[in-house]
Amino acid sequence: MESYSLDSNNWVGILLRLGLALTMGGAIGWNRQRRHKPAGLRTHMLISIGAALFVLIPLHSSVHSGDAASRAIQGVATGVGFLGAGEILHLSRSNSSNPKVTGLTSAASTWVTAALGIASGWGWWQLAVSGTVMTLMTLGFIKMLEESSFVRLDNGDD
Repeated sequence: MESYSLDSNNWVGILLRLGLALTMGGAIGWNRQRRHKPAGLRTHMLISIGAALFVLIPLHSSVHSGDAASRAIQGVATGVGFLGAGEILHLSRSNSSNPKVTGLTSAASTWVTAALGIASGWGWWQLAVSGTVMTLMTLGFIKMLEESSFVRLDNGDD
């Protein structure tokens, strides 16, 4: 079984994991920024690197506990859920005459970005890169497919 813990002198490993998180969050954030969404480049980068840091802390400690890492992941998922909910409520309030729920895709992209930060912090670069590519395909190619479709369902996604 492979160990994912880090020793305190492994600066290269730490910087690679944080750099990967920053890059993956930046790729998704750039996509959202180009579409003029409220959570853009900096927000996604901060979410991803923050999630990686929260995972690195228990991995970096001298007493590695799977419970500590699990609690960190749960905390990140919950915290980012609150960010996403705030984004949805904010966007919904902007058009009070038409109470249409918007911001779901933006909220989901922040949630996925946190998961990619967790994967990066844990050292699962293959998962982080694959997840980023699939997320960008969903945000880009699937969006184009929706827009070019003859029958477009109005489901409130942005």
